[in-house]
Formats: sequence, C-alpha cells, structure tokens
Amino acid sequence: MATRWGICSAGKISHDFTVALKTLPAEDHQVVAVAARKLENAQEFANKHSISRVYGSYEELARDPDIDVVYVGVIHPYHLSACKLFINAKKNVLCEKPLAMNAKEVKEILDSAKKNNVFLMEAVWTRFFPASVQIRNLLAQGEIGEVKMVRADFCVPLLHVPRSVQKDLGGGALLDLGIYCLQFISMVYNGEKPESIQASGICLETGVDESVAVILKYSKNRMATFTCSAGVQLPNDAIIAGTKSKIQVPSPMWCPTSLVVNEKVTQYPVPEPSLPLNFTNSTGMCYEAEEVRQCLLKGLKESPVMPHADSLLLAEMEDEIRQQVGVVYSQDCQ
Repeated sequence: MATRWGICSAGKISHDFTVALKTLPAEDHQVVAVAARKLENAQEFANKHSISRVYGSYEELARDPDIDVVYVGVIHPYHLSACKLFINAKKNVLCEKPLAMNAKEVKEILDSAKKNNVFLMEAVWTRFFPASVQIRNLLAQGEIGEVKMVRADFCVPLLHVPRSVQKDLGGGALLDLGIYCLQFISMVYNGEKPESIQASGICLETGVDESVAVILKYSKNRMATFTCSAGVQLPNDAIIAGTKSKIQVPSPMWCPTSLVVNEKVTQYPVPEPSLPLNFTNSTGMCYEAEEVRQCLLKGLKESPVMPHADSLLLAEMEDEIRQQVGVVYSQDCQ
C-alpha cells in the first residue's frame, strides 16, 4: 500500500518535494492532499501537481483521515505551530529544516511527538543522498583512517531575498545555509557533542546574520570548521581529512552528487525532475521520503539516520552560535 502524503504549504520547497515524490513508484508514494492558508494558492498547487484534495487551512489538512504523513514546508518560524497541529492530530510528520527556531521549541516538538506516539523527522535531506550514504560507509570502513578535521562552506548571495534578511521571517545565514554544514559535520562525527564552539559573524541592520565562521573542537584532538554567508559566493565544497587519506565533496556540498576519494571521482546522480525546480538537486528529497516510508513500515517513531537526538543537538549548537554572533529572534525571548 502506498504511503499517502499531505503537503502543508504551497511554497517553493513544497513544490520541489512534490516533484521529488513523483520520481518514486506511485504504488509506494502518493500525494493525496495539499493545504495553504489561501485556498487559491492550494488550488493552483493542486492543479500543477494533479492533487485531488485541496484545503484552505492547515486545520482541515490535519482532520483528513486518509493521510499517513504530512510534509511541513512552511517557513521555519511557523514550524512549531504547524508540527504541533499535525502531531496533536496523530499525524506522522516530516518537517523541513531547521526543525524549529531554537532548542526550546525543538524539545517541545519532540515531546509532543513522543506523547502522541507518532513518527517525526527533521528533513535534513542532504543526509539521505547516495553520496552521503557512501561517506558514512567509507568512514565506518576506516577508509581514510581516523577523522581529524572536517571543513564545509555554504555561501551564496541571498541579500536580495526578503525572507533571508528579515528577522520575523526567520532570516539569517546560519538557519538557511549553515545548518547544512553543521549537520554534515555532525554526521561525520556521529552526533557527538563538541567540547567547545567558537563563532564570529557579521549581522545586518535587520538583526540577522549575514556571514558566520565557526570552529568546533571535539575530543581526541579533532576539529571542524564551517563558513556560511548570504553575502558572497564561495566554492561551497567540503572535505573530511583523516590520518590516512581524505574525502572531498565538490560543490554543491549541501546536495552532493559526486565524491573524490584517493583522487578517484565517483558520480551519484539524482533523479531527473518532471517539472522545473526551485532548488539545486532537490529531487534528492525522494531519498528522505523513502526513508520515512521504510520507518513507517517498520513501526519506527524516528529515523536511525536522522534521529531526534541529532535534531536537538543541531538546535543547541545553533543556539550557541547565534548567541556568540548576537542574533536574537523573538522566539528566544518568549
């Protein structure tokens, strides 16, 4: 039986996720409903994607009895309210990253999921790409020896995009871009908490971060660094350096389709889209969708690849970084 998806929000990321689902067998995944705050937006989305049920409120979507899992694609200041709405309606949830604006909100969402006994996963789609799976395999096999240093960059000009620079819309380089680097580092170090974090950054007049540079120190003399910026363009690659060799992740490191190991390049292409995409390689979201399906079939309430502990750790590290840089959202004061 197919996993039946409901889509919350008719925005750009929801479009790409729905396109990604269409690359999977229809007998495994079906989009059965979409909801937006404006019914006309939901209807336009439904027409584009051939979705049968359309709702002009998220509450109506939450009441639909024929949905197995809801994809939450609203902007992140609204993740807390959207996730709790669907979780309290006993719906399984896949929520775009970051899971919430701070660790306090993440804990509230995780507690709600546990109380209601539903599946919940933060949609860190990078982690499910075949290239990322191969990275974990290489590290588990000791291919490059003991990891000593990880570096990642994600810097693209976004200052012309209102959502990226306005505090009330959740703007800031760390939550939009740096989270990809931070989760990559956390994946390499198996969700280990760093011993210390040192961060420096530049804030815009709007009060959000334009550029951030971070150094993380781990036990046993291991380190990681990353840079994120909404003001400049960088190569946006990553490297994992071990005692024997290294793994290079060419740009775009946040949705990788190739790896360089011992000077050998291996390609890991993602499915071709049936409609134009808003974000690079985002048909790769099909891999996390299939992970959700497999977890539901096994009766799991969290993914072993993106467990709840990892989501909480990411939020705690983001809180520490933002505190050092001086970024404070209204959610931090509540």
